[in-house]
Amino acid sequence: MILRGPLIAGILGCLASFMGIACHHPNRKLMAIIIPSQDNPYFKAEADAAAVRALSLGYRIRVDAHNDDAYRQDNLIDAAIASNAAALILDNAGTDASISAVRRAAKAGIAIFLIDREITATGIAKAQIISDNDQGARLVAEEFVRAIGTNGEYGELLGRESDTNAQIRTRGFHAVLDKYPGLKLVSAQSANWSQSEAFQRTETMLQAHAKIVGIISGNDTMAMGAVAAVKSSGLKDIRVTGFDGSPNAVQAIRSKELQATALQPAVFIARMAVDEADQFLRTGSTGKREKQIIACDLVTKLNADNYQDFEKIK
Repeated sequence: MILRGPLIAGILGCLASFMGIACHHPNRKLMAIIIPSQDNPYFKAEADAAAVRALSLGYRIRVDAHNDDAYRQDNLIDAAIASNAAALILDNAGTDASISAVRRAAKAGIAIFLIDREITATGIAKAQIISDNDQGARLVAEEFVRAIGTNGEYGELLGRESDTNAQIRTRGFHAVLDKYPGLKLVSAQSANWSQSEAFQRTETMLQAHAKIVGIISGNDTMAMGAVAAVKSSGLKDIRVTGFDGSPNAVQAIRSKELQATALQPAVFIARMAVDEADQFLRTGSTGKREKQIIACDLVTKLNADNYQDFEKIK
């Protein structure tokens, strides 16, 4: 994984940690960082931000990915327990499937800080810091309606069915879209957060429904697959929206290939989790409530230059 920012020169010796190997400073506390994937730019951004912040505060770090596999997550959390980690920054592998592993880590004395995805239990993690996926989805849906109008056929690309955020986003989309009887959803298919699957699903949609005027997507990766499929088809005036605020999506908005996205402040949330973990380890309290919901920003061609690498820069 690639680190960014002014601290990079001071932490080059710890790059091995991004392959799952802890930086070795035996007199410092270990902060474990576990994310869904080291390939997805969103998860990479949050891991980079958490790692840089933790190193700057004097912690050893270990970064791993569970690949949305609850069994692998269990093993990684057991490894964190065995390594006497002081804190765990976790983007978990399932709202319900993660509860027992999180509870086990807490009982072992690890302070747990959940980011991006919450669990359906409270009082175990010290904090659950998540983006407001419903609010972000409504922003995107409103922009989608502004782009395609209030009449016409549209398609939807859904995220992984087991991911709570996918469900929240589609509910947020339809809280807006279903208000317009002239809008007709003609195809809703899961592309599992994948660009290649989204390309294939969009091709199928366009072949089956020639009158589609827009495609609303549960994340940017799938949105970029849809954009590629629309290009490949030779069709024009099909509006596509995403969700996450990835660098590729922001650039596509600048070039008018993508209509809009909702930026989840992944970098801000990851830094916030590390800061709260540090506060807790030093004082015994974060000073904040457990559940913390952070608003998303709507990114369009009017403000795309204000965002870079999952954060607002101006």
